[in-house]
Amino acid sequence: MGRNEVVFVVSIVIAGIILLASDPSFLAGLVVALAAFTALWLASLALRDASIADIFWGPGSVLLGWLYQLMSSPRTGVGLLVCVLATVWGLRLAGHIAVRNAGTGEDYRYRQWRERSGRAFWLVSLFKVFLLQAVVLWVVSSPLLLAQGPGAGFAGRRLAAVGIGLWLIGFAFETAADWQLLAFRRDGANRGRVLSTGLWRLSRHPNYFGEALLWWGIGLIAASAGGPLALIGPAVLTWTLVKVSGVAMLDRELVGRRPGYAEYIATTPAFLPFRLGPRRRA
Repeated sequence: MGRNEVVFVVSIVIAGIILLASDPSFLAGLVVALAAFTALWLASLALRDASIADIFWGPGSVLLGWLYQLMSSPRTGVGLLVCVLATVWGLRLAGHIAVRNAGTGEDYRYRQWRERSGRAFWLVSLFKVFLLQAVVLWVVSSPLLLAQGPGAGFAGRRLAAVGIGLWLIGFAFETAADWQLLAFRRDGANRGRVLSTGLWRLSRHPNYFGEALLWWGIGLIAASAGGPLALIGPAVLTWTLVKVSGVAMLDRELVGRRPGYAEYIATTPAFLPFRLGPRRRA
C-alpha cells in the first residue's frame, strides 16, 4: 500500500469517527450503506461483474440523502435542497455509466484485480471494492445529513448561494465532459487516440473536476445549516479523485495503454482546468 493509499485509509477512519461522534444519526447511514453494497456484492458474484459498483455510486448518495431527510425532524429547506441536487447528480451519473458500460463487460481495473486474486476474488472484492466504497460513500454523503441543521441566518444564506453556484458549474462541467468523451469513444476513427479537445483540452480529467466542484457546492450549502463538518465529505472525495482511484490511477494505466498520452500529460493539467505553476514542455 502506497503513501497516498495509507493517507486515504487514515483519513476515512478519522472522518468516520468525527461524524459518528457529531451525530448518532450517521450510524443509520453507515448501516444502510454497508447493507446496500453487500447486496450489490452478491449481485456481482452472480453476474461476475464487480464494476456494477460504479453504477451504484451516484444512487447510493441518493439513498442516503433521502434516508437522512426522512429521519430529520423538523425537515428543512436546505436539507431538501441538497437531497434534490444529489438526486439530479446521482441519477444522471448512474445513467451515463450504465450507457457507457453497456455491452463492454467488466471494467479492466476489476478484471486485473480478478486475475491477481484468482479464486479469492469473491472475498477480496467484498472488502476492496464494495465495503470500502460503502464507507467512502457514507463519508462523502455526510453533508446530506448535516444540511438538516437549523441554519445560520443571512451569512448562511450567502454561503448557500455560493454553494448553489458551484454546484451548477460543477454539474455542467461533469455532464459536458462525460458527453464529449462518450461521443469521442463512439467514433471508430478515434480508437486508440487521446481526446484533447473541448473540456479535455483544459484538463485531463474534467469530469472528475466537475464532480468534486459540485460536491464542494453541496458541502457549502450544507455548511450554511450544519457547520464546517459538512466540508469533510467534499475534501475526502477530492483526495480520492486526485490521489487514489481517479486521476493518479488512470494516468498510470493510460500512459502504458494509449499512444500519445505521455505527451498529453506534459501539456495538459491533470485536474484543475488551469495551471498553477509554469507550463511544462512536451
